[in-house]
Amino acid sequence: MEALKLKTLNDLVLSPDERVELIGGEIVRRPMARFAHAAAQGNLRGELHPLVRGAGPGGGWWFATEVSVAYEVHDCPSHDLAGWRRERLPRLPDGVIELPPDWVCEIVSPGHETKDTRYLPLLLKRHRVPFYWLIWPEERTLVAYALDDGDWRVIATLKDQDRARIPPFEAIELDLADLLADG
Repeated sequence: MEALKLKTLNDLVLSPDERVELIGGEIVRRPMARFAHAAAQGNLRGELHPLVRGAGPGGGWWFATEVSVAYEVHDCPSHDLAGWRRERLPRLPDGVIELPPDWVCEIVSPGHETKDTRYLPLLLKRHRVPFYWLIWPEERTLVAYALDDGDWRVIATLKDQDRARIPPFEAIELDLADLLADG
């Protein structure tokens, strides 16, 4: 029997396939983008844009979509959205980033629920990412988690028309109906 050889970041970089990520030593294809997914991703990034150059808490943020983050030798997921406080990341990096974000948001895709709801939360917890949000466009739901004493705690659940100020972005009131606008 042949031993399973776990893939590394080098294998990912050399992969001829696009829209792939490294999850647990396996190169995995990212799901085909759905309109609801893309709309939620774009709408949320737009809502957060005022924080990019903000002089408020943390001195501003960098936000990226579909960004690859090399957490471990066998783990380099591409996050739907991720954000870094500028005080921790003064300049945009070249290539794959190795600094864990301060916030990650995944838009849960059919067939990839296990990665978003089980695998990534454990990986992000190990690397002390302070905030993790999940959006289910089809269920019109957003659940936000904060790392509290080494474990995830739900800090907000928005459904349908709910509005809230959610850490780490309390400066902005989010309207779930606007984030998930379908026309």
